[in-house]
Amino acid sequence: MFTVKEIQEAHAKVKSGADFPKYIQEIKKMGVTGFETWVKDSHTNYLGSNDFSVQSNPKYDDLTISDNLNKEEFARLLKIHQQGETDYFTFCKHCAETGVEKWIVDLDALTCTYYDKKGDLVLTEQIPS
Repeated sequence: MFTVKEIQEAHAKVKSGADFPKYIQEIKKMGVTGFETWVKDSHTNYLGSNDFSVQSNPKYDDLTISDNLNKEEFARLLKIHQQGETDYFTFCKHCAETGVEKWIVDLDALTCTYYDKKGDLVLTEQIPS
């Protein structure tokens, strides 16, 4: 199976949202089938086959997630991030400010789905392959 260290080495190559599709392909080859990332501190639960899972440690001090979801602003900031204009931590701050609590990536379906604090779906995107 895979380790958090291997995943972190792949993630270290990601400088902006523009690098995300390559990262996804790399961890998929390791056997990752999906993951759930919490914006509050960026800890992530990585899933593999046969109920295998590992969890990363927090990457930064806790951010406060807004109670007020702003879908339009989130979508705008996500596009900016995907175009390579912001780094990962800035993107996480933008998620917190706009009310996004977490995202779940399904590597089989190649989707990334964002959720608010209530657990309501905010946005689902197809990941370019």
